[in-house]
Amino acid sequence: MQDLNLTPTSLIVLGLIELAGESTPYDLKQAVAMTLGNFWSLQHAQLYSEPERLAGAGYLKERREEGGRRRRHYSITAKGRKALEEWRAAPTERLYELRDLSLLKLFFGADPKDLAQSQLDAHRSKLAEYEGLKKQDPGTEPRGPWLALEAGIGHERESIRFWEGLA
Repeated sequence: MQDLNLTPTSLIVLGLIELAGESTPYDLKQAVAMTLGNFWSLQHAQLYSEPERLAGAGYLKERREEGGRRRRHYSITAKGRKALEEWRAAPTERLYELRDLSLLKLFFGADPKDLAQSQLDAHRSKLAEYEGLKKQDPGTEPRGPWLALEAGIGHERESIRFWEGLA
């Protein structure tokens, strides 16, 4: 088994499988939609191809259903856990990538007042969603997802402050 260049997608797959246990690619797609899809975009097709690639290199173990749809179920191996631990332990100086269509329009001269109300509505809605999730925190789950949620709440509050200033 060869070592791979682990990409952010590789690490997302390893991390989600570590959190959830054995998972199908469809399970991964659902998990992304409900969690980290709020702050990290990736193509869903990658969630179907990447587990197979990781299994071929020994980071995941594959179990195939005998009958029916013969779905592939993946679980993390010791090699996968080690790679994930090494990645988590390594600090990063990279800043997040911001891809905001409204800011792109502002940059190219759009009227801020024309954009402000729709942006305020969108950010207020997302903030309400995040705050609803935060109320479900039992305080017993792994803290990483909840810490990321706190960052999302802060981001939405800052976006609201920014757009209110332009409105």
